[in-house]
Amino acid sequence: MTGRSVVRRDKVVADAAEALADVRDGASFAVGGFGLSGIPNVLIQALYDTGVRGIGVVSNNCGVDGGGLGVLLAAGRIGRVTASYIGDNKEFARQYLSGELEVELTPQGSLAERLRAGGCGIPAFYTPAGVGTPVAEGGLPLRHGPDGSVTLASPPKEVREFGGRDHVLEYGITTDFALVRAARGDRYGNLVFNKAAANFNPLAAMAGRITIAEVEELTELDPDEVHLPGVFVQRVVRLTPEQATDKSVERRTTSAPASPGEDAS
Repeated sequence: MTGRSVVRRDKVVADAAEALADVRDGASFAVGGFGLSGIPNVLIQALYDTGVRGIGVVSNNCGVDGGGLGVLLAAGRIGRVTASYIGDNKEFARQYLSGELEVELTPQGSLAERLRAGGCGIPAFYTPAGVGTPVAEGGLPLRHGPDGSVTLASPPKEVREFGGRDHVLEYGITTDFALVRAARGDRYGNLVFNKAAANFNPLAAMAGRITIAEVEELTELDPDEVHLPGVFVQRVVRLTPEQATDKSVERRTTSAPASPGEDAS
């Protein structure tokens, strides 16, 4: 085709504060990362700095005490969480069991597919995961009372047979915003993720109506190496070298070196 020019939109914003300037109380967020691997720390801190409250979060887990989404949780900013893993976050457990936090637990694979489906415009799908358990039959505690009683439980889900096997209906997820972290990205929102950081970051990015990506390196990308195309990303925040290298370890395990003559195994 001739006579047409290709318009590329530069999506880079000045900093994380500008990228989150339009968030409001009660907004929903899909947040990438797996444990503390690939979590968008800079955007999470900027979201904390906005002072917004009552937000909904969809993420594999809710960070740890004092790290990741745990920072927002400890400040009482999160009202509802959809996750597959609570982990070792004691504050998460306390808020859930005391009735301060509404929690929807879902199988990890189902959560991943719900995010992907929402991003692809698929409203719902059937999966065998959860059939024959409270995930399908209902009764999972969504909210507790101050005395520990269940005040809100999950409803039963539709189950349908395909090929002689039961499957449960799950709904796709979309959110107002998505916060993700990428190892590399370009000005047009194309992203490349590093190893375990690819867990949930691309899926969360797809689910957000406004997706904000913090990138460790802003560069030109070969189309063949792109993990997530820029059509899913609306804003790009370039990290400083200090921000890019500031990464936490969820649980560090070390052992003393073996003494001379000892079997190191």
